[in-house]
Amino acid sequence: MISREKWPMLVLLTSHWVSLIGACLITTAGILWLFVVSYEVRGGASHPYIGIVLFIILPIVFVAGLLLIPLGIFLARRRIRGEFSAVEDPGAAIRRLAIFLLATTFLNLLIGAHLTYEGVERMESVAFCGTSCHVMKPQYTAYANTPHSRVACVKCHVSPGAAGWLESKMSGTRQLWEVAFNTYSRPISSAIESGRLVPASETCENCHWPGKLGGFKLRVIPNFAEDEANTATRTVLMMKIGENGLTGIHGAHFGPGISIRFAPSDSKRQTIPWVEYSNSNNAISRTYLAAGVSSKSVERLPRYEMQCIDCHNRPAHAFELPERAVQRAMASGELPATLPFVRKKSVELLKTNYATSGEAATQIRQSIKSFYQNSFPDTFRQRSAEIQQAAEAVLSIYNRNVFPDLKVTWGTYPNNLGHTDFPGCFRCHDDEHKSSDQKSITQDCEVCHAMVAIDEPAPEILKTLGVSDAMAMEPRK
Repeated sequence: MISREKWPMLVLLTSHWVSLIGACLITTAGILWLFVVSYEVRGGASHPYIGIVLFIILPIVFVAGLLLIPLGIFLARRRIRGEFSAVEDPGAAIRRLAIFLLATTFLNLLIGAHLTYEGVERMESVAFCGTSCHVMKPQYTAYANTPHSRVACVKCHVSPGAAGWLESKMSGTRQLWEVAFNTYSRPISSAIESGRLVPASETCENCHWPGKLGGFKLRVIPNFAEDEANTATRTVLMMKIGENGLTGIHGAHFGPGISIRFAPSDSKRQTIPWVEYSNSNNAISRTYLAAGVSSKSVERLPRYEMQCIDCHNRPAHAFELPERAVQRAMASGELPATLPFVRKKSVELLKTNYATSGEAATQIRQSIKSFYQNSFPDTFRQRSAEIQQAAEAVLSIYNRNVFPDLKVTWGTYPNNLGHTDFPGCFRCHDDEHKSSDQKSITQDCEVCHAMVAIDEPAPEILKTLGVSDAMAMEPRK
């Protein structure tokens, strides 16, 4: 029989089934917590789903137990009063109860603080953001192939401070609800499109100092023809990035005293009919309207202050187009450039519609094998390993850019950096945006880059500089 004087806490915990369940939950969570500490010491919990169980579900169980115990005590308060009214020495019972409550409170704070800290840390990890949910597979796959692949997701997608953290968790809760009830959009919208964009001043500029953006950058663009030999040429550009924010591309848009605002007519900001430029250094201020657009028709469009992300809109989630991806793979050696017609056949297979990723894997491998087996039997016999390499390279390009189940395909997410694959710069620099005095936003090539070599087989500049294709190859962005 329970001694009410020696063990008064048992009266509290067993007086109602609700508090009894709470005690069981806390005991279970506490025992599991001991295993969690041991597991962490051994370097475990790296898998996102294990992390969810240990640091998301376990704290919920623990807190639920803590809440159920006082609720059960409240519901059984009359019975508890009766139990303690019969105690011969209530002072001793209360002292034992106080000691018990102090000890358990300290232990609960220790366990709760550890689980809360680990839970928050786990929810802000790349593994949690990118691999816990299949919906994020396209973004995570693209993220792993960019120069920002070692920058944590929260560094760009969560504003600094408690308000930013709270806003991100509220957004995450909404997204979890959408996934649970299968109401999320396919494809998922970008941060720009959804209106959840964190200002560049709070993200990009923490690493990229606006006043020190570099002067010039050599860019080598590989090109392979669709002939049997995959004839290779190179275009070499000297990009005028801008020195100390005063000249070049960055200086023209973000230099001292310069302010640019724009009004897009679509959520993806691909059509921009209104641009306002002002320069306090020389007191110039102009408003430009696209051809056929009146000032009245753009009055209600939202206005935005231009920032880094308006051009560098895919800095950590860049997707490629078939031609660009194939030519990069050939230039880097991932795709054997000496196989006959490999450029043409690869692009053709990538542009084919496949119902699933599994179907794509089967057909791409089989099609490349059949192509060389039937059209180039000697090549097929002598270079089977390279043909297999080509098939895997093409499949790799497909798998990191196309996700049929999530409706992500070629061109789903426009990249505004440049103007060859998407409108990009030409959204404004099209020579069609004019001010009231008929000044236009320039489209002069030499303003942004110097054309050092155009589609040359062996540009002399690369020999002079001792630059190989691999050295000059730009990372995906």
